Amino acid sequence: MNIVGLSKRFFSDRRSLHGINNALVQTVLSGRKPILGFSGRSFHELRKAGNFVVPRVFSVSRNLSTNASSPSKQPAFLRWYLRKLESHPFVTKSVTTSLIYMAADLTSQMITMPPAGSFDLIRTARMASFGLIFLGPSQHLWFSYLSKILPKRDVLTTFKKIMMGQVLFGPCSNTVFYSYNAILQGENSDEILARLKRDLLPTLRNGLIYWPACDFVTFKYVPVHLQPLMNSSCAYIWTIYLTYMANQTKADS
Repeated sequence: MNIVGLSKRFFSDRRSLHGINNALVQTVLSGRKPILGFSGRSFHELRKAGNFVVPRVFSVSRNLSTNASSPSKQPAFLRWYLRKLESHPFVTKSVTTSLIYMAADLTSQMITMPPAGSFDLIRTARMASFGLIFLGPSQHLWFSYLSKILPKRDVLTTFKKIMMGQVLFGPCSNTVFYSYNAILQGENSDEILARLKRDLLPTLRNGLIYWPACDFVTFKYVPVHLQPLMNSSCAYIWTIYLTYMANQTKADS
């Protein structure tokens, strides 16, 4: 179809102005060279006039791209988990953290276990309960708080969040972790203080090596509602080290 025929078709259909739309669709589907202008005017200029109807072929393209990323394409377990995360965020994050801590402790025991040894399930229960009672809820509150006071995702804001984690959240959570496990192992206040003096500073120092890179990815690229899951996933490797430290012999008081 030449430009003259297209013009006649357009001006002959004055009732709805869909003539140009149908002509463009036929042109695209027939494989002819796309029309880039009309009487020297560009596509965008025609759209600005307010009378140009977007060809249906572009609407189809947008629908296809939307369907490609629809939730139905996700695995069933992931859809179920995301629904639980939306309906019961507090409980879901707490249980997830507990399971990750339990798996990390079992892995730590496998690494350090002698050939004739067996799993210490009481120790694993201590780790799982810490994730369920303390770390899971605190992560939910911490990441929600950071997203409110520092909502942006630029590099500078991300580094601010990392710094706050290293200065505030890390020392507090590790102090509670060592104290909680020491109490459950029957240590008194003097023994707990001695353990903190021995283990807390090396843990924080090693955390400065491991956590900033994990936190950067978490704060920069992960949605807020999935940040506790990402943090707990990174904590799997860290907790293997942490549970080993927490279950060493008592420190001299």
